Amino acid sequence: MLKLSGCMTAIITPFNKKLEVDYEGLKSNIKFQIENGVSGLVPLGTTGESPTISDEEREKILATTINAADGKVPVIAGVGTNSTSHTIEYARQAEDLGADALLVVSPYYNKPTQEGLYRHYEAVSKAVNIPIVVYNIQSRTGVNIETKTLARMAALPNMAAVKEASGSMQQISDVIDSMPKEFTVLSGDDNMTLPLISAGGSGVISVVSNLLPKRLSSMVGAALSSKMDVARVMQHELLPIFKAAFIETNPVPIKTAMSLCGMPSGGVRLPLCEMSSENSKYLAKVISRYMELKLIING
Repeated sequence: MLKLSGCMTAIITPFNKKLEVDYEGLKSNIKFQIENGVSGLVPLGTTGESPTISDEEREKILATTINAADGKVPVIAGVGTNSTSHTIEYARQAEDLGADALLVVSPYYNKPTQEGLYRHYEAVSKAVNIPIVVYNIQSRTGVNIETKTLARMAALPNMAAVKEASGSMQQISDVIDSMPKEFTVLSGDDNMTLPLISAGGSGVISVVSNLLPKRLSSMVGAALSSKMDVARVMQHELLPIFKAAFIETNPVPIKTAMSLCGMPSGGVRLPLCEMSSENSKYLAKVISRYMELKLIING
């Protein structure tokens, strides 16, 4: 089974001034990511604004990403919804298009029980043959995937990893200790990446690497190579952008930051909207500092 580790980028969906998908911009961003050492690409997640992407756009975004990646790095397609049948439909489409793996967020809004969560992932697992990454993010879904439930999921044939964004180091540590060795634990929060790797995890699905792929990849690489002193210095350097990137709802700050640096990004679709004036000024100051330090290499 595909072993996922390192720094994988939850890529944004760039838009033009009419808020239509900028496919050429998407290709440019993917090239930038691959040239700067990321270990994988994750389109159509929360960072990619999947809730406001049409089915037609979804297919073209995924096909564009797979073609642009050209086998150089794995593509983990975001396919999760709060409908099991709809998730299966997206999962089969991604598999047919050539995605290497699937990112499946736990169902949101309808708040299933732990048994319901298990049956949801079991049904998706039976419907496809490619690896699945479970995405646990209670702050967006309303339900935490408990460690004992995740352990049941990990025993399913094609369950490869979890993107753990519970925000709890206790849960993260319990997950790492409880899962099979072949099951990968990835951070879903940029600022938790180093603690997670220190506890035995394998990397991150990152938002900030949209802007700083080389630096994030280097930090994760150092940590995974047991060069923790080097990784800690890099993490300290990155803490301001980790904070700024989540000062408002993701992906608003990261897309704003990319725009400030001249990268394809564009605005966001409603119900998301532009940042407040105060937060925009704060973000601009942070970005200016990183550009002065020459850490933003596309600026």
